[in-house]
Amino acid sequence: MAVQNGVLDHCQEEMKQVNEQERTRLKDVLDDFLDGRLYGATISNPLSKGGIEKVKIRPVMLRGSLVFQAEEFKGNQTFHKNLEKEDAKEYVSRCMDGSFKQLELKSQTGEARLLVNKKGAFNLKVKKEELQDKSGEAIPVLSHNRKKKYVLEEGRPVPFLIDLGVMTEEGKIVRARYDKFRQINRFLEFIEDILPNLDKGRENVIIDFGCGKSYLTFAMYYYLKELKGYPIRVIGLDLKKDVIDRCNVLSRAYGFDCLQFYTGDIASFEGVDHVDMVVTLHACDTATDYALAKAVRWGAKVILSVPCCQHELNRQIRSELLEPVLQYGLIKERMAALFTDGIRAQLLEGAGYRTQILEFIDMEHTPKNILIRAVKQGEKKDNKKELEDMLQFLHGDPLLKKLLAEDPTGS
Repeated sequence: MAVQNGVLDHCQEEMKQVNEQERTRLKDVLDDFLDGRLYGATISNPLSKGGIEKVKIRPVMLRGSLVFQAEEFKGNQTFHKNLEKEDAKEYVSRCMDGSFKQLELKSQTGEARLLVNKKGAFNLKVKKEELQDKSGEAIPVLSHNRKKKYVLEEGRPVPFLIDLGVMTEEGKIVRARYDKFRQINRFLEFIEDILPNLDKGRENVIIDFGCGKSYLTFAMYYYLKELKGYPIRVIGLDLKKDVIDRCNVLSRAYGFDCLQFYTGDIASFEGVDHVDMVVTLHACDTATDYALAKAVRWGAKVILSVPCCQHELNRQIRSELLEPVLQYGLIKERMAALFTDGIRAQLLEGAGYRTQILEFIDMEHTPKNILIRAVKQGEKKDNKKELEDMLQFLHGDPLLKKLLAEDPTGS
C-alpha cells in the first residue's frame, strides 16, 4: 500500500508540474497573440451556472492606444471592460484557472485553443502562420504602408462596425455591407481634410442631423476622438426613438462618453449654444435646408451635407425655354436635384463659406452621391444678383434662401 501511495503521489506531482508548465506556456501564448493582429478571443463553457456564461475579447484603439475590450455575457445582459495588455493577460489566465473550460484565440498570425478538463489539466494547441511579402521576408500585419489610406481597414476589428453588421468579429467585411464600408471610409477622408479647421485646444461641438443608425456618426467619433485625440462632443439627432435608444446603448457600451443621441427635429433643435461642425447626411428634402440654415446661424466652421430627395424645386421649376426636356419627369427630377444643390452651395458662398460640391461615392452605388462641403472663411461672395436672375428664370423660391434672409447671422 505504501508503494502504491508513493506512485500516486509521484504521478500527482508530475501532473502538477505539467500543469504549471502549461500555465506558463499559456501566458507566453497570450503575450504573443494579444496585439493589433488579434481577430478575437472567446472564453466559453463555464464550470458553474449563474455567473458569466461567455467572454469575447477584441482589440480596440482608444485615445490612440491599443487596449483589449472584454465583453462579458450573462443572461440577457452584457458588461464591458477595457484592459491594457498585461491586465488582459491576467484576466484571461484567471478565467482559465477554474472558471471556464475553453479558450479560443484567432489572429492574423495563427490560432490557439485551450481545453481544461474536470481535473483542471490543460490541453493547449497552437498553430502559427507567418505572413510574408514577395521577397519571403516576414512583415508586420499592422504595417501602415498601404496603397490606399483607409482609416478603418479590413482585417482590423472595429467594435461598432461589428455590432452594426458591417464587419465580422475577425475583422472581415460582410459582403452585403461592403458598399457601406467604402462609404464610411470615403466620409472619413472628408473629415481628414477639414482637421485644420478644428481646435485641439478646446472642445469642438459636432451635430449630426438625421443620424439614423449612425454608421457614420460612430465612425466620425472614433476617428476624431479615439484615433486623433481631438476634444469633441458629438450629438446625433433623429426622429426615430427606437433607433436613437439603440445608438445610446452602443455608445455607452464602447465607452464613448462624449457621444450622445437625442430624438428631435432638425428645425426646432436648440440644445447647444455654439456648434463647430454640422453634418447632415440624407436628410430628406427641405430638412437639409433647415440644417444648413442652423449651421450658418451658429457660425459653424465646417458643414458636411449629403442632400436627399430634393422635391421643392421640382414642384416650382418652370421654363418655356427648357420645356421640351422638362416634360420628361425623370429629366426634370434630376435637373431639379442638381440645381437645388448648386443653389444651396451658392447661398452658402454668399454667407461666407468656401463651398465645394464633391462626389461622395461612385454613381454605380447610389445616385444620391453629392456631398456639399463648406468651410467658413468670413468673406462673403457677392453673388446675390446672379442668384436672383437664375431663380427668376427657373421660377424657383428655395426655402434656404428664405431661412437665411430671416436671420443670416443667428443674432
